[in-house]
Amino acid sequence: MTQTEDGKDTVTLIDNKTGKQVTMPVLHGSVGPSVIDIRKLYAETGYFTYDPGFTSTGSCESGITYIDGDEGVLLHRGYAIDELAENSTFPEVCFLLLNNHLPTAAERTDFENILRRHSMVHEQLTKFYSGFRRDAHPMAIMCGVVGALSAFYHDSLDINDPQERKIAAHRLIAKMPTIAAMAYKYSTGQPFMYPRNDLSYAENFLYMTFGTPCEPYRVNPILSKAMDKIFILHADHEQNASTSTVRLAGSSGANPFACIAAGIASLWGPAHGGANEAVLKMLEEIGSVDRIPEFVRRAKDKNDNFRLMGFGHRVYKNYDPRAQVMRQTCHEVLNELGIKDEPLLDIAMELEKIALSDEYFIEKKLYPNVDFYSGIILKAMGFPTSMFTVLFALARTVGWISQWKEMIEDPVQKIGRPRQLYTGDTKRSFVPLAERG
Repeated sequence: MTQTEDGKDTVTLIDNKTGKQVTMPVLHGSVGPSVIDIRKLYAETGYFTYDPGFTSTGSCESGITYIDGDEGVLLHRGYAIDELAENSTFPEVCFLLLNNHLPTAAERTDFENILRRHSMVHEQLTKFYSGFRRDAHPMAIMCGVVGALSAFYHDSLDINDPQERKIAAHRLIAKMPTIAAMAYKYSTGQPFMYPRNDLSYAENFLYMTFGTPCEPYRVNPILSKAMDKIFILHADHEQNASTSTVRLAGSSGANPFACIAAGIASLWGPAHGGANEAVLKMLEEIGSVDRIPEFVRRAKDKNDNFRLMGFGHRVYKNYDPRAQVMRQTCHEVLNELGIKDEPLLDIAMELEKIALSDEYFIEKKLYPNVDFYSGIILKAMGFPTSMFTVLFALARTVGWISQWKEMIEDPVQKIGRPRQLYTGDTKRSFVPLAERG
């Protein structure tokens, strides 16, 4: 790296074949790795870069979330995730992600009231659910219903109007718990429960999910607090697959409801949002505590395809900063519910002990991650595994819409158009059908 006369950092690419040199600027963020600006690379050299999975590519400039995987750091607008989880509430974190500052008392009250006013969905939208089979996966329902919101709320589709963008953001954050709870209710055959304005965001979701018209439903404060923390810990996670999907869809000018539906579809993949569901399936495969040593041995065997789900993380090479908060919450929920003889939870707790004490796991830094604990909590609270990714989508909506809003307001953002390394056939002559062998 060198500096220009005006003090700007640059790097120079030299083509050994032609001797041509191309100088590219180096851009520095407030923290984290610097990036090489290659926007003019193709125009000046005729070359593209090749980066499958975009793991070494900065696709945008963002001021929302920062991750340092080596140090186990996750910041939202500069605030550490563990501090937010311990001291804040999910609506407050939503306000922070959208507005880049923590709300005052008045702003917080006003924002919570806005979410309450937008929590109901259009009554005709409820009829969409009857078009699905009763055994439809809730994520399939979420994709369809969220995408359909654009057919009902025409006054918040103009992406060039700041006020309409704000209204769309509020509607999505407010209505997602209602839509998710209705997806659960539809699968059980129970009637939909309308939101209540006297309940908090997390309380309202639990009420709409587990309440019934025939008897009063009291929301357990320990469980609502746990639900609120789960929402906070999943609110945003930088430029992951689903967030990048939302940004890519949004770069075309698509309306925000369609963009969030695209994010939900991406999150549905088992390599992304289905991790906590995979944890429960793994526990079911293990079956009993006395079989744990066998599966731990298999996990250590490089020639065995078995993997312990919920341990380690692609981004965090150290401890997942969300996991410590989730671990404490997990034990609080299990103690509150008095769960002591649940086989899958017994297996999970024993696996946790091994992972935190076994030299192999410590050396490889295969610590339990947030998905390990959240899956256990959600099962203990009574959610079927098919709802796990739905709850992830519910929480991540604020991150998606914040990232979408930031992208729309970025004057240098263009429609996404990745290029490729073509390895197919070169031009061939068309062969008439009668002459094909």
